[in-house]
Amino acid sequence: MHRGAIQGGRMLHASRSMAFPTFSRMPQRPVLAKARLFTNGNVTRAPRATTASGELEVGQEHHGFVVSDAQTVGELKLRAIRLRHQRTGAEWLHIAREDSNNAFSIGFTTSPSDSTGVAHILEHTTLCGSARYPVRDPFFKMLSRSMSTYMNAWTAHDYTQYPFATQNTKDYENLQGVYLDAVFRPLLRESDFRQEGWRLERGDAGDSTSSWGIKGVVYNEMKGAFSDAGSLFATRAEQQLFPDTTYAHVSGGDPQFIPDLTHEQLVEFHRTRYHPSNARVYSYGDMPLGPQLARVDEAISRFERMQAVAVPMEVKPFGSRKVTEFGPVESVGSPDKQTKFSVSYLTNDLRDVQETFGISVFSSLLLNGTSAPMHQALIDSHMGSGYSANTGYAPFTRQTSLAVGLQGIADKDIELAEKRIAETFARVGEDGFERRRVDAALAGVELAYKHRAADFGLSLMRSVSTGWFHGVDPISYLRVSDAVAQLRSAIDDGKFFQGIVNQYFAQSPHQLRYVMLPDPAYGQRLDTRENELIQTKVAGLSRRELEEIDAKNSALAAEQAKKEDVGALPTLTLGDVAERGQRHAVDMGVAGESVPVQWRTTATNGISYLRVINDVREKHPELWPYMPLFCEALTYLGTQKRDMAQIETDIGLHTGGISFSPFVTTDLGNLGHIEAGISFGSHCLDQHIGSMYELVLELVRETNFGNTGRLQALVNVMSTNMFNEVADSGHAFARRLAGSTLTPELQASESLRGISQVRFLSGLARLKDLQPVSERLRQVQEVVFNRLTMRTAVTTNQGSIDTNQQALDGMISNYPQPSHSNGATKASATSSSKFTAEAARVFCPLPFATNYAAQAVRTVPYTHADSVRLQILAKILTPNYLHREIRERNGAYGGGAVYSAAQGMFSFFSYRDPQPLETIATFNKAVDWILDHTISDRELDEAKLSVFGDLDTPLSVADEGMAYFTAGISDDMRQERREQFFEVTKSDLKDVANKYLASDEARKQTSVAVIGEEGLDMAGDWKREKLQ
Repeated sequence: MHRGAIQGGRMLHASRSMAFPTFSRMPQRPVLAKARLFTNGNVTRAPRATTASGELEVGQEHHGFVVSDAQTVGELKLRAIRLRHQRTGAEWLHIAREDSNNAFSIGFTTSPSDSTGVAHILEHTTLCGSARYPVRDPFFKMLSRSMSTYMNAWTAHDYTQYPFATQNTKDYENLQGVYLDAVFRPLLRESDFRQEGWRLERGDAGDSTSSWGIKGVVYNEMKGAFSDAGSLFATRAEQQLFPDTTYAHVSGGDPQFIPDLTHEQLVEFHRTRYHPSNARVYSYGDMPLGPQLARVDEAISRFERMQAVAVPMEVKPFGSRKVTEFGPVESVGSPDKQTKFSVSYLTNDLRDVQETFGISVFSSLLLNGTSAPMHQALIDSHMGSGYSANTGYAPFTRQTSLAVGLQGIADKDIELAEKRIAETFARVGEDGFERRRVDAALAGVELAYKHRAADFGLSLMRSVSTGWFHGVDPISYLRVSDAVAQLRSAIDDGKFFQGIVNQYFAQSPHQLRYVMLPDPAYGQRLDTRENELIQTKVAGLSRRELEEIDAKNSALAAEQAKKEDVGALPTLTLGDVAERGQRHAVDMGVAGESVPVQWRTTATNGISYLRVINDVREKHPELWPYMPLFCEALTYLGTQKRDMAQIETDIGLHTGGISFSPFVTTDLGNLGHIEAGISFGSHCLDQHIGSMYELVLELVRETNFGNTGRLQALVNVMSTNMFNEVADSGHAFARRLAGSTLTPELQASESLRGISQVRFLSGLARLKDLQPVSERLRQVQEVVFNRLTMRTAVTTNQGSIDTNQQALDGMISNYPQPSHSNGATKASATSSSKFTAEAARVFCPLPFATNYAAQAVRTVPYTHADSVRLQILAKILTPNYLHREIRERNGAYGGGAVYSAAQGMFSFFSYRDPQPLETIATFNKAVDWILDHTISDRELDEAKLSVFGDLDTPLSVADEGMAYFTAGISDDMRQERREQFFEVTKSDLKDVANKYLASDEARKQTSVAVIGEEGLDMAGDWKREKLQ
């Protein structure tokens, strides 16, 4: 998803993530995107919402709440209930649906009046202990006392939300109680504000002459966020588009203003915003509503109704305005093409739901995919390296907006780009869009809500929240078919999209031309500004006040180091864990006489899913770096007979998209053996099965890699986007970089998705002639697509098996089968040399104001008896030691330990870390800690609960059975492993910690990586990995 304006939020639990909001800006990369409302879940029929006294109907009162609306939405098989609390006015939306992955959220309108990040810092400190649960950071501690499938909190433009999801009734009640007490009765201690928000602190706490600095989790998080040049551009453009409104401020906090916030202001903001009168409560799933109403009523009935705080949200049109500012230089791309530029237009009022839906479809047709007019006018011209980060429709503010722009553009080309944008709008205003493309976009909406996703409840919440917090009836977002029918009718009546152009873009009363020029000294200027800010703060304090700050810092450090009693927090026990895990039966068959097929027959809501893997093993290592480009090129370049615009429309009309990606997995019993190649898939309504297979085959056989003009555009976009991903997910890049010297899989992954790939794409982007690259891609095609090395998986319903079998047989009969006499294939059919693991210390300097650290240790394969023990060990280390040391004491946004059983890799990591070298020392101290620490029964049980929570996370129908297809992990193997987790002992953990993390042999198989600031003092034997 597009990296939008900078906001706030907790770091996602790595294995329990969720979908993004419904309406979003353009993805950075040209993709076959769909305008969609949300993704559907796994259900069969709409249940009735009930309490202990029976069904809920309009006008009934239950536990202080009155039902204001109740509607059944047949197309989504749900019943939506709206309620309002009589005493306080709190609003509630309940979605009753036969789905065991129940979700809950409570949120508040928190539109800011400045850029101190008060709403974001309050989101953090609210979860640092409450009246009933006076435990430091119960949010993170509940992760290991729960089997939640999701826990998080975030601050958006106008609201803050605290959602969770779980399949366990007791767990649901526990988490609901913790969240309600946290938001309505938080402790909001000054020490928590100083830890999570900001504080002055000496570089050496023990030296009274040491220089001062600024620390704080949110402060460091936002410094990292502002290091992302794309997000910085989107944020600054948005601020300029909405002057004198709440959107002129950064809800997540601007580092230069965060230190203006005081603890007293934070407490006052909570008093006026975190009030039931300002609350939106959301619940979803198959659990009874009555007990939930009673619990929430008990939590809020002591409050009196109050008036909401009003902030300016509607901007006064300023006509046409031009703004130029300076930003950072990025490390990739041409030095003379570092400028970012966009034109933004004010559009409709968010509260008009149908208009918002119509403009979202308009935006998709205008921008998304190779057939989109703006793509052809801007991306195909090679003027820039891709769309600017803010490009797309943004229905996240009271008055929505749409922006179009480019990144990686030369200053001299801005005027031409602006002219082409205006010309494209004029052409669409005259001609509209091709009807087949329109039908394809609407088909995508209709297919999306039939797909059975595992996190439907959370996706639905995200879809309705923005409008709901602005006063829109949330049930209106659920009528998908009605919205599509109304839009079809408006299009049939004629010139609907032309009308949008004429109303919002032809003569826009509010239009911003925003340019961000590259400043090589931008980072230095930020450092200078921060130093001046610190000096100003210190100069304004007396000696006594500075001594008080020293004393508070010492007290905070002592509090962070103190072992606390978490007995007040509710918890599940191992008795709440099912002894047997879920099973997904599959049948094995054959297609095309010899190709293995895995069949998963289940209720799919009329959709068939195809997955194919082509394996090249460890052959052709010289071609591996080209694999990501090859995969993207297959859905970008077009074929020998048709251009991509035509194919793309057919893909939209007949499928939910076709995607290709590199594939690497390790042998379950041997870390030295890997399977590598290409994985691809698609899904479609059953009536389009034949078309889906035909389209896949067309791309596999006939992609035109000689189309070097489009290939150049694709390389430019991929190079820029890959670099931007480092700022977003630097911890993942650091883990791959550290692990790349230890196992063949991580070596391959680094080449395909790591810093090496960033460098590789950057080199391709500088080439003047891509003909050699085109030839390499043809070689990849010959090597990868081979019916002798393929296997397939089909997930469908019983009635569509024969249709899929026939279509699959047809596809395979025409699938490539390269001749062994082919010179190009034979010449490149080399195998990688025998891999030897070796320790390394690698530093990758980047122009960021933040850092990411990782330490990787090669251990044992999946089937080894110690694998389960290492997985439990990681769950012990993170909440009991690493979280405290890395986040609370060091001020990093996040950090911990992760064990990948499939890769046999034990990793430590930190995210947006101000002191990565200290963190690396912490990684090593963590090993000493676990060897010296007396593990309690509670710590062991909590670690196991966290593991079982990961194991039991629900799957979408498309993912059922995929562990066996991709990695060979059967249901029986998973069950055996599950039983082994129950049996892990404290001594087991000590043994594996000593053997794999502390021994001399372990140190020989341990590597470290740091990605971050160029000015870091990396003395010693660090190998520097530069991007260029």
